[in-house]
Amino acid sequence: MNFRILVAEDEEITLKHLVNTLKREGYQVLGARNGREALEAITQDRYDVLITDIKMPEMNGIQLLEKTKEINPEVEVLIITGFGSIGSAVEAMKKGAYEYITKPFDLDELILKVKNIHERKILRKENVALKAYFGMNKKISIIAKSNSMQEILNVIEGIKDSDCNVLLSGETGVGKSLLAKIIHFTSRRQNMPFLSINCATLTEELLASELFGHEKGAFTGAVRTKQGLVEIADAGTLFLDEISEMAPSLQAKLLKVIEEGEFFRVGGTRPIKVDVRFVAATNQLVKSLISEGRFREDLYYRLNIMEIFIPPLRDRRDDIEPLSMFFLQKHLPKSNKKITGFSRASMDILTHYSFPGNVRELENIVERAIILENNAVITPDSLPQTLTMFQIETIEPSKIKTMDELNKEYAEKILDLVGGNKSKAAALLGISRTSLWRLMREE
Repeated sequence: MNFRILVAEDEEITLKHLVNTLKREGYQVLGARNGREALEAITQDRYDVLITDIKMPEMNGIQLLEKTKEINPEVEVLIITGFGSIGSAVEAMKKGAYEYITKPFDLDELILKVKNIHERKILRKENVALKAYFGMNKKISIIAKSNSMQEILNVIEGIKDSDCNVLLSGETGVGKSLLAKIIHFTSRRQNMPFLSINCATLTEELLASELFGHEKGAFTGAVRTKQGLVEIADAGTLFLDEISEMAPSLQAKLLKVIEEGEFFRVGGTRPIKVDVRFVAATNQLVKSLISEGRFREDLYYRLNIMEIFIPPLRDRRDDIEPLSMFFLQKHLPKSNKKITGFSRASMDILTHYSFPGNVRELENIVERAIILENNAVITPDSLPQTLTMFQIETIEPSKIKTMDELNKEYAEKILDLVGGNKSKAAALLGISRTSLWRLMREE
């Protein structure tokens, strides 16, 4: 377990006994023979708990407590005191000590207090993580009727027992964040935090603070020490959306976390150890960014242990109909309407549309259609008119149109465009009103 304890005790036999006992419990423990030695250790490294005798030469336990809290307020301090010094222990509690224990003490009681501190820290970390985790349904649904999406799910199934970092690539709106969640919730880390951040929405300074946290006084406004997402996601997964927008200086810090499992908070001097799995996503060609000097090649290869390309929706049209039904069922309850599905004409429009915004655009279209529709099914009138302007034209042998049919269809669109004004439509088409009339009546 990555839980570090520092024991400050001037009695050598007691110190050795405490260190060995706590190590047998599975904790990482360091012993210090006096207050100054303990303070030096706290300055150089990160500890979760400080167990200190209240009476020590050079620097007593109260002084050590005060200086420790100045350096890292998150260190929990357990005071060891003689029966005659309980007043000092109470003073220590007022100054931020977690608890005190009196000599001679029962080792089982001490271990129990340490375990309570450990569990309290875990709960605190989980509560912070829940700010991003709240409301997330672990039973995530994904529509994957197309062969390409089925292959992607097979890849994810194949890496569920691996902790490898993953790079997701594809156009905006194809579902990269959803796949990141599926990767996490089908992995061994599924019961640990899943956090995410969009690297394109924050300035370099804010992104650094969000990712790595900061120490008190690191910059103007840093009135307290703050944990970053990398620290909160310890033992879980951190999803870095639009990773290609991250500044080179932050890329270097991220690379250190991936390679060495440690980082420094902004303004910090002590390394913090973490075990985080990274899933990154981008809608850009990373290799082009590497050649332009905008993305580190070494970071790319560290993230790209497994790369998954998600094709655009126009290249997996088999998914459009089931996705449309999924979004209909998702948004219908808040409308108080009884819509059972889509008319054939509406679905034809959707399946022939190019969807530059991909799945995200389809969801918006369906949600809008529910609001506008007054019939039992979604009709073309409830779909945006722009959909028919950007359709993908497909040619099937059984549906080949004659030139007369195409001319008539085009003339109808122009006539509709000018509000039924035949003279204006004929002028735009470069034909007479009589020719337009003949064209429209042809069967």
